Amino acid sequence: MVRSLLLCWFILCLTLPLHAQEYPRQNIDFDLLVQELFAQQEDENVPYEDFYETLFQYYQRPLDLNRATPEELASLFILSRPQIASFLKYKAENGDLLSIYELQAIPDFDLPTIYQLVPFVRVADAGLQADQRTLWQRMAGEDNNALILRYERTLQQQRGYTPVAPDSRATSRYLGSPDKLYLRYRISHARDYSFGFTAEKDAGEQFTWDGHTHRYGFDYYTAHLQFYNEGKFKAIALGDYQLQLGQGLLLSSGYSVGKGSETITTVSRPNLGIRPYSSVLEYAYFRGAAATYTLGKVDITGFYSNKRVDANLQTQLDTLRNESDFFSGIQTTGFHRTPTELNNRGGAREQVYGANATYQSRAKTLLVGVTALGLHYGSPIQKAGAPYQRFEFSGKNNYNLGANYSYTWQNIYLFGETAISKSGGLGTVNGFVANLSNKVELAMLYRSYARNFHSFYGSAFSEATRSINERGLYTGIKIKPFRKWELTAYYDRFRFPWLRYRVDAPSQGYEYLLRLYFKPNKQTSFYAQFRTESKGLNAANNLTPIDYVSQALRRNYLFYYEFVPTKALTLKSRVQFSSYAQESPQTTGYLIAQDVNFIFRRIRLSTRYAIFDTDNYDTRQYVYERDVLGAFSIPAFSGTGTRVYALLQVSPLRDLDVWVKYGLTHYRHQDTIGSGLDLIEGSRRSDATVQMRYQF
Repeated sequence: MVRSLLLCWFILCLTLPLHAQEYPRQNIDFDLLVQELFAQQEDENVPYEDFYETLFQYYQRPLDLNRATPEELASLFILSRPQIASFLKYKAENGDLLSIYELQAIPDFDLPTIYQLVPFVRVADAGLQADQRTLWQRMAGEDNNALILRYERTLQQQRGYTPVAPDSRATSRYLGSPDKLYLRYRISHARDYSFGFTAEKDAGEQFTWDGHTHRYGFDYYTAHLQFYNEGKFKAIALGDYQLQLGQGLLLSSGYSVGKGSETITTVSRPNLGIRPYSSVLEYAYFRGAAATYTLGKVDITGFYSNKRVDANLQTQLDTLRNESDFFSGIQTTGFHRTPTELNNRGGAREQVYGANATYQSRAKTLLVGVTALGLHYGSPIQKAGAPYQRFEFSGKNNYNLGANYSYTWQNIYLFGETAISKSGGLGTVNGFVANLSNKVELAMLYRSYARNFHSFYGSAFSEATRSINERGLYTGIKIKPFRKWELTAYYDRFRFPWLRYRVDAPSQGYEYLLRLYFKPNKQTSFYAQFRTESKGLNAANNLTPIDYVSQALRRNYLFYYEFVPTKALTLKSRVQFSSYAQESPQTTGYLIAQDVNFIFRRIRLSTRYAIFDTDNYDTRQYVYERDVLGAFSIPAFSGTGTRVYALLQVSPLRDLDVWVKYGLTHYRHQDTIGSGLDLIEGSRRSDATVQMRYQF
């Protein structure tokens, strides 16, 4: 009775003019959420689309709070682990939630967090009966069912599409047209099933039907079929899939964020298990079958993958070796535009197999898992022999064995994973997240990856792009001193015990970030951010015969302001500045951008005008851009110029959405843009994108 009265009071306080118990769904600002999570990502190879796609799936089909697992809640990167533990404790003491408004009664849940969370979650009607229809009947009646078609093109002619001059020694040109084509269909229902396929042709690739090169229309295809909760089978995957287990030391699906202005929720990884794959990254997935079977409190996952990967096979000149060919490494660009790239397409066969057993306590406070993993290539990997490659993997077979854990005790969440590879190299990552009070959160993480630790599908927390040859200690904090203010910061100290690419000696560095966020009301928000990174790098313009390592210091400043004067108009201003120095005069760069966004019923228009000026590529400016649904854009700008774009979204029919984007970058004091086959004669580059989505 008391709980019901409290619930009525919460609803009344928040919804005096609404007189309803269902929270009205609102359009979420994906832009701001993405900027907070990806603020410092500067690696073009990071699979942003995977994270963006997963969040969008949750937005289309929100998680049922009464059925969601702790790992699913953690995968939103909105709730900290202590907050999730508080939520589970509240449910254990009071039973299932009766309304979404009951979130306010949960300890450690503040209103800003709740406002971020509600677009991705719901509270289902307790009296709703389970759907008794067959799978095919449920799929036929599913409304989360859409076909997407996308066309992209750079409007200026690039060198790769020009005819070869008679007196030129260059013969390489792109084989296909400059059109980029994308097709995707997906139908899914949370905790039930997911089916989809994706096809893509990159700019420069041929759209052709050629059985000799195994090309049938599009250059790349991916498809998946996944079922959930079929008897004791928690998940069954056929086709292309990903695995997210433990802290990603051995198996990470790419669904990770790393270091950014969100300093707490992104430190640990969610243990999501088998996940469908529908991205167009042509390497970061498994192709075959996987299943998770439940035996009491233990989930057992088995998986097998067999696919071809891009590699430049070379003939073995050493006649004493048994192998006739080898390759130096997997090529991950996914481009097959030139004769050379096409010859490397599917050059090596890769097989991956393994199993995982995970135990979770009844109260969901303890999770322990063990993973065994094997990998086999049809031809051996043989590195070129550079000094920094001395401890890199070589051969045809690799094996890994690892264990992971997580434990929640009151307001503290402990987590970690340790693994060993065939070489004997050891990797470990361990940390904790704690709510020190309702205004202070703290996270710490230590990692140590040996120089000979080899994990091909792992991507644990690290400074480098791979979990190898690194030791570091990360400390993050989030403070909410007042209701409208938030202060976040982190400090990360790291060492690289062995040589690295462009670093010809053991090196070390540090990185820290400070961010102050202020939201005085629902219409206005502002944040200021400062980041510094110091990292060892071979000295530039070195005149001695031996390269030596010096510290490269990079500083970034960012100011962001957003104002929403009306429901139809949003104004966003952004100013960022950076500096770079390494035993030479300091270089600088800046970017100033103004966004004006409009929403008129079924029409949404996003525009930007930006100016940038950098001394060189070291001070390039990364800035997030709005793009068509399912695409993600964080371009880098260097030199001097302007950037403008407009993105129009219209819904002429209830089930049809159309996007049109045009972007123009004008470089001053430049006669060419780009290099190699991508070179453009002139000072302007413009790109156009058209996309259509039809929901069945």
